Amino acid sequence: MQIRYPFSAMMLSLTLALSGCGDDSVPSQASKTKELTTQLTAQDAKEFVEQAQQEVEQLMGPAAQAAWAYQTYINQDTAALSAYMNEKIGSLSTKLAKQAADFNNVEVDADTRRKLNLMRNSLVLPAPADPNKSQKLSQITSDLEGMYGSGKYCTDKENCMGLTEMSAIMASSRDEAKLLELWQGWRKVSPPMKPLYEEEVVLANEGARELGFEDISDLWRGSYDMPAQDFSVELDRLWGQVKPFYDALHCHVRAELGEEYGEDKVPQDQPIPAHLLGNMWAQSWGNIYDIVKPEQKLEVIDVTAALTKHNYDEIKMVKQAESFFSSLGFEPLPDTFWERSQFTKPTDRDVVCHASAWNLNDIDDLRIKMCIQKTGEEFAVIHHELGHNYYQRAYNTQPLLYRGSANDGFHEAIGDTIALSITPKYLKEIGLVDAVPDASNDIGMLLKLALDKIAFVPFGLMVDQWRWKVFSGEVKPEDYNKAWWELREKYQGVMAPVERPVDAFDPGAKYHVPGNTPYTRYFLAHILQFQFHKTLCEIAGNTDPIHRCSIYGSAEAGKALNAMLEMGKSKTWQEALASLTGKGEMDASAILDYFAPLKTWLDEQNQDRTCGWSQNI
Repeated sequence: MQIRYPFSAMMLSLTLALSGCGDDSVPSQASKTKELTTQLTAQDAKEFVEQAQQEVEQLMGPAAQAAWAYQTYINQDTAALSAYMNEKIGSLSTKLAKQAADFNNVEVDADTRRKLNLMRNSLVLPAPADPNKSQKLSQITSDLEGMYGSGKYCTDKENCMGLTEMSAIMASSRDEAKLLELWQGWRKVSPPMKPLYEEEVVLANEGARELGFEDISDLWRGSYDMPAQDFSVELDRLWGQVKPFYDALHCHVRAELGEEYGEDKVPQDQPIPAHLLGNMWAQSWGNIYDIVKPEQKLEVIDVTAALTKHNYDEIKMVKQAESFFSSLGFEPLPDTFWERSQFTKPTDRDVVCHASAWNLNDIDDLRIKMCIQKTGEEFAVIHHELGHNYYQRAYNTQPLLYRGSANDGFHEAIGDTIALSITPKYLKEIGLVDAVPDASNDIGMLLKLALDKIAFVPFGLMVDQWRWKVFSGEVKPEDYNKAWWELREKYQGVMAPVERPVDAFDPGAKYHVPGNTPYTRYFLAHILQFQFHKTLCEIAGNTDPIHRCSIYGSAEAGKALNAMLEMGKSKTWQEALASLTGKGEMDASAILDYFAPLKTWLDEQNQDRTCGWSQNI
């Protein structure tokens, strides 16, 4: 779920992809660092940090307002204004990051060092100091975004489909030939991206070295309050905890797909062909629930029907989500939230409907931007988005550089943690349903959730595993596609359904690669949300199985949650995590606890099946 906590210093990297430009008037090149450190002092560093925060704060408000205006009223003027402000704040973030690097070898206090590092790590693709190279990098990032955004699959000049239409067919069709056609068709968009992506890597690596990093992978991995190599090891440890459960889910899904399409299409000792999992990238599998669901009839709450029955409109849905947080002890949302948010799609103009949460002044101008549909899914999304808003407000008294989540996985995890509490028990407590189905009905709910969340975990891990290998030079351009499918087979047990052409660039068919959006945050969020949920349920005194727990009404859970949220980015993520859970280590065992009944069921289904896979590459 996309979020917006606009233009806090930690989100300046979002704008860099649009601007990518440096300020050649600033003498911060790496070649001058040694000379500068003989002149710069700890006091200089403190003054620089304070001045930098003031400079950013002056632009943040207007930039956020321009972005909001564009997304809620799309026209030529708002687009131009938003682009202009993006360029301004992107240029400033680049300048400040390079100036922060001038203090790399100056001895400073811990607080100043943290702020300097946060500035230095704020850039996703730092531009080289050379203005020609900087402009070239900016042009490439823009071109790649445009190539993806305008991508279409055409069977002839008059019959073309965009990604939205193709994804809808992938989600619902059970015609294997059609699925394969669309899967291959979308991947015709990305081969022209490859030479641009190669050049982008070279230029961005040069910018990273000027900031004191070995390469882009060192910059990205080094932004997690631990050495870059240690962070890679940590990710593998977490994946090792989840893998046995994932393997059981994979085994069941592959067997059911084999029955649906035939074992000639789905060999039972090989990775699953990527076009059969209901999603263009096989990253989540919830759309094939009808194929893999339990045979027994299950009683499932129809939240959409319940909302209609109880006359919930869009505002009432949001009000109910607000009451969830009020029950935890959080203050009500400000009046301006109700005056300024976009809850429904306007009829008189184009808008961006993708759900997002905003704090425009970084204090209390909280808003959500949605085109709410009166469905159970949207009811959960509203709770998720408000989770971002309450996080934004909790850390709004921190210094500017600390107004952000403890690491980039925390913000998404908080929203998802709240959504995990929308259980049948919660729905009964608020009067939406009259009774809670008994535990015999839980398997269906858990399987549907696992198809979305657990199936995603290895994909969430491998995207940046591939990029880090590319950035470091371990994977050469001629092996981009080969390495992509090696990692997909290794982690996901998913394979290309047909042999890929020599010039294929399948990574480019996933937006976050040409869009240069780091992906590990989504992996971390999927781990952390269950760890947060389990801890908060324990604090709330829950006696139900964890998958049936809702923290609704627990002031104790709310107090503990808010204490962590208020820290923002002022402490390491390890310290923030320990403040809530009692230990500063991410732990995926909560996932196993949550899905324990499903794991037992899967093991029963898989008793006489062949599980596991061998890599074809």
